[in-house]
Amino acid sequence: MSSSKQNSTPLEAKVGQHDPFAALRFRDYRLFTIGRVLLFTGSQMQTVAIGWELYERTSSAMVLGGVGLAQVLPMIALTLITGHVADKSDRKRTTLFSIMLLALCSLALAVVSYSQGAIVLVYTCLFLTGVARAFLKPASDALMWQLIPVSIFTNAATWNSTSFQLATVIGPALGGFAIAAFGRATGVYVLATMAALLCFALTAVIKEQKTTFSKEPISLKALSAGAKFVWQNQLILAAITLDMFAVLLGGAVALLPIFAKDILHVGPIELGYLQAAPSIGALIMAVALAHLPPLRQAGPALLWSVVGFGVVTIIFGLSRWFWLSLLMLALSGALDSISVVIRHTLVQIRTPDYLRGRVAAINSVFISASNELGGFESGLTAALFGPIISVVGGGIGTILVVVATAMIWPEIRKLGALHEYE
Repeated sequence: MSSSKQNSTPLEAKVGQHDPFAALRFRDYRLFTIGRVLLFTGSQMQTVAIGWELYERTSSAMVLGGVGLAQVLPMIALTLITGHVADKSDRKRTTLFSIMLLALCSLALAVVSYSQGAIVLVYTCLFLTGVARAFLKPASDALMWQLIPVSIFTNAATWNSTSFQLATVIGPALGGFAIAAFGRATGVYVLATMAALLCFALTAVIKEQKTTFSKEPISLKALSAGAKFVWQNQLILAAITLDMFAVLLGGAVALLPIFAKDILHVGPIELGYLQAAPSIGALIMAVALAHLPPLRQAGPALLWSVVGFGVVTIIFGLSRWFWLSLLMLALSGALDSISVVIRHTLVQIRTPDYLRGRVAAINSVFISASNELGGFESGLTAALFGPIISVVGGGIGTILVVVATAMIWPEIRKLGALHEYE
């Protein structure tokens, strides 16, 4: 039996009145969320520092391209193992181990930066960072949903999205300011280390959770149980597939430098605004969803939000006016936030506790693969057909994916209020 039931309090009786801060009223969830904001913010600062330093040292786009690849490869390769570990072992302990490894990687990057060490050492740190994230994602996701009752999963999903988007907006700005203040990237890695250690401390004081661990011995069958569960639960498969292809086809972020310089004819400051716009839109929408009553027609809302994402992507691709492009990017983030909240809630309420880690690992790979491959797809089609056709074609493809999803999995069109599922 999931420990979330043991967290039940009179707060659940107020669900009909809708408390926008319901999830945050639980001490352990608050500690967990604050820790995540610190960790994500430090990670975003570090990402800016790595890109800035590597390009300063090498002037190579290929070296920059290797940054994401070095981190995503271990996440994909370790998917089945990390999911099994999250379901077989103490999730809090695995989370703490992963956070500490991230802190050590950031500290190592600071040393390499200070000593102007070989680029291969930077990639080694990034690879180990990917390993840490591969274990952190399923373990921390599974742990997080144990800290609150099922009745407020949707509210928690909105705050999860809010915390991530907040870090995405604040982190890069702080990273840029820190590089300017310190005159080099080394100090940013030290700040990222401190943020990870603070996250470690906040997570460490979370109370131990009673968990139904998987009793299966390690085997191919046990490792693949998460994938099997997703395949057999068509609503979850539909939601994950829809999100993956929407990001894969509809992402325009990778091409923003081209649009800023060659199409909108704006400078680096405006490029910064364009890059921040999706996260700002997502942050505003996440806060709005937390204050609004739970969606009563989650399925149609999911489908229409992804259609909207495709439409605003098309408009962005055709726009020649900076402010219109900025607005479309903000709307794309807001619409994506709706689909993220619905997908996360659906996955969690329909996944038994003993499988949460493995399902979270599968979900993580879908997200990681779509982000990395989406950037590659955008770059490849832009090289072959130009950036405008790449973005507009991706938006059209996203809409077609929604139509195909609604036809292949018609039950998703009938999906009602998620908070009523027990």
